[in-house]
Amino acid sequence: MYKLGIDIGSTTIKMALIKLEGQKTNDRPSDSKPVVLATEYRRHNAEPMKVGQEMMEGILQRSGLTVSEANGLTATRSNSPQDGLYIGITGSVGMGCAQRLGVGFHQEVIAAAEVVRQLYPSVHTLVDIGGEDSKMIFFESVRVPDMRMNGNCAGGTGAFIDQTATLLGVDVSELNDLAARAEHIYPIASRCGVFSKTDIQNLISRSVSKEDIAASMLHAVSMQVVSALARGTEVHPKIFLCGGPFAYIPELRKHLLRALDMTEEDCIVPEYTQYIPAIGTALLADGETFTCEQARTLFNSDHCSAVAVSGTLPPLFDGEEDYRQWLSEKQKKYGHNTINSQLNNFSQLSVPSDRALGQRTLNSKLYLGVDSGSTTTKLVLIDEKGQLVFTDYSYNNGNSLQAFHSALQRMRDTLGQDIEIAGSCSTGYGEQLLKTAFRLDHGIVETMAHFMAAKHLQPEVSFVLDIGGQDMKAIFVENGSIQRIEINEACSSGCGSFIMTFARQLGYEVSDFAHMATLAQHPYDLGTRCTVFMNSKVKQAMREGAQVDDIAAGFSYSVIKNCLYKVLKLQSFNQLGEHIMVQGGTFRNHSVVRALEILTGKEVGFGPIPELMGAYGCALYAKGGQL
Repeated sequence: MYKLGIDIGSTTIKMALIKLEGQKTNDRPSDSKPVVLATEYRRHNAEPMKVGQEMMEGILQRSGLTVSEANGLTATRSNSPQDGLYIGITGSVGMGCAQRLGVGFHQEVIAAAEVVRQLYPSVHTLVDIGGEDSKMIFFESVRVPDMRMNGNCAGGTGAFIDQTATLLGVDVSELNDLAARAEHIYPIASRCGVFSKTDIQNLISRSVSKEDIAASMLHAVSMQVVSALARGTEVHPKIFLCGGPFAYIPELRKHLLRALDMTEEDCIVPEYTQYIPAIGTALLADGETFTCEQARTLFNSDHCSAVAVSGTLPPLFDGEEDYRQWLSEKQKKYGHNTINSQLNNFSQLSVPSDRALGQRTLNSKLYLGVDSGSTTTKLVLIDEKGQLVFTDYSYNNGNSLQAFHSALQRMRDTLGQDIEIAGSCSTGYGEQLLKTAFRLDHGIVETMAHFMAAKHLQPEVSFVLDIGGQDMKAIFVENGSIQRIEINEACSSGCGSFIMTFARQLGYEVSDFAHMATLAQHPYDLGTRCTVFMNSKVKQAMREGAQVDDIAAGFSYSVIKNCLYKVLKLQSFNQLGEHIMVQGGTFRNHSVVRALEILTGKEVGFGPIPELMGAYGCALYAKGGQL
């Protein structure tokens, strides 16, 4: 008897093809022992049907399963238990796919429990950590298993671990070796991926070693799983550990056992630990069977039933030509000549680490502006006419002083060591630190720097919106003066990291994700949920068959909706005035700019270097500008 289990999660697809040997009975399920013939594991990048098709062909080919071996796999679909291949689907995205494919669906916790029930009767507690969910199942001989699963929050899951690796600038595979060499454990708020960033960034800025941060994160994940899922229930051996993080990060297992005050002898780590739900749903698969050819083409869209996608929004542009015309008009209207006529390609979304944007004028005085943020350092050098001479954008890696020093060196390597700076100014997270350490002339708050830059480009500016990686600032202007300022609080939803997180999660570069959004014809309405809760909405979109470009456009709308309705709580868009300017790296994504125009019904302007406008405002102030 051949069975195939397919686990379609939020980011990956796992397949396990098994063969059952022996007779299975209700009284003695262990008499039917599964032999794993082949497995497949891939990221689906929000295209589960396409990737599933490729994986299905691969697993059938690699398994060595032929028509002659299967004694019936050439038959047509039937309900006879002796004919064909049984297929079952599980996973957070699996339900919608199962409906489209006409295949039986099994909830993933039940699927995992089935593996333990049939093959590991000595287990008392199952702990499963996946990409965005975690599960704990308590098995008692006198009652039904107690199954628990995390809610919408992804704290203490694989996504939480991936995020930490990104912040440390290492691959996930390196975290295990780093944690093994740790000497100290520091507290990290594992209950939320957003809040944990603050703790980790703080540790980085204090020069805590990557080894200690990696171990502290694994400790936090372990504590989160135990506190969130055990909830007072005592955990007894044996413990069954499954899921990708346990498979690839052995140090995580050590931290969990330490949190439970147990040893390696108290746990079971199966050979195919990341495939347990897939194997479980294979064991549960019954009903209709498939021939080899039917299985091979199962994910072919021609054979799928349609599923209506609910909640779509107007397209941002009517195709590539409409987008290019819109962009050309912005370039002309917002004169990017007022900064420099030799700017880099305006539509380029990626930011080079350094670039010289103009020819040095030997007799011109030069003015330096620097925006030292929590994660990046932006440097701008202008001449007496306000034109750019040099810019630099780099990551701090926890050391603002070193980042600025390196940027200055790159500037001098490009323009010459003998250049003289007539004035200098700093802003941002490290404003006072850089001003003191490098004896800069001035320091101003970020909102003032952004206001100066916006007013330079649009003298009649009425509203300035700056969206960075993890923060958002809104400046309301009346008669040329700032009337009030609004900023976001602890939540980073609707900021640059919000889009970056999901772009990478779906397997795309931010620039590609942004361009896809501009061409989407049916943007998916993702609402205004927080970064963590948004996961469930994205899963729903994929279950309904939404395309990646529609999801990308949905994020652009979500960023602006979050700003307008959650941060600013506007009663009327008239409060924004008629001269809106946007800044910050997020607005290098032109789909976000266009979403703001569509939602407000107003024209929006932006400069050619939105990610550098804070530093540019500082340079203008150093040149003698007035606030």
